[in-house]
Amino acid sequence: MLLAHDTERALAAAAGLVNTCRDGEDQLTTIDELEELVRTHQWSGPRTGDPAELVAVRELRPTLARFWSADKDTVVEIVNQVLRDRHALPQLVKHDEWDYHVHATAPDAPLADRMAVEAAMAMADVIRIDELGRLRVCGGDDCEDVYVDLSKNRSRRFCGAACGNRANVAAYRARRAEPATG
Repeated sequence: MLLAHDTERALAAAAGLVNTCRDGEDQLTTIDELEELVRTHQWSGPRTGDPAELVAVRELRPTLARFWSADKDTVVEIVNQVLRDRHALPQLVKHDEWDYHVHATAPDAPLADRMAVEAAMAMADVIRIDELGRLRVCGGDDCEDVYVDLSKNRSRRFCGAACGNRANVAAYRARRAEPATG
């Protein structure tokens, strides 16, 4: 799958945000946790670092999570609504180590607006190339994290190596526990 670097990064950031509240555990309850999320996903632009910003970012999660569960037409509705509500205005920008790429908010837009619009723009790319099936939920028995399968053969089943390893160990132990036939 050929996606621009900013699209891949925005999808990973959206998944990262969604995954802060999975399996009944909220991992985005403090401003320090928000700071770590912003650092991890290299969000640029101004920040307020206040409780209102934390609340606004947390409120994005249910909307973004629907990208991984809704049908194509519903995802299109969500994308269009986010772009309308956040007054998206696509433009080419260059910053930090990134060459030209698309931002669709003003440079001083609130963090939650930048996050929402970048996720929506990335989803627009995914929909346009008909690759919505690349958005998946982890196949691990005890994991509900979401991820984007960027493998060439669409074979990724787990959100990360830890879940894949747990599944492999469990399968191995199950095979070892089977009585020998013969």
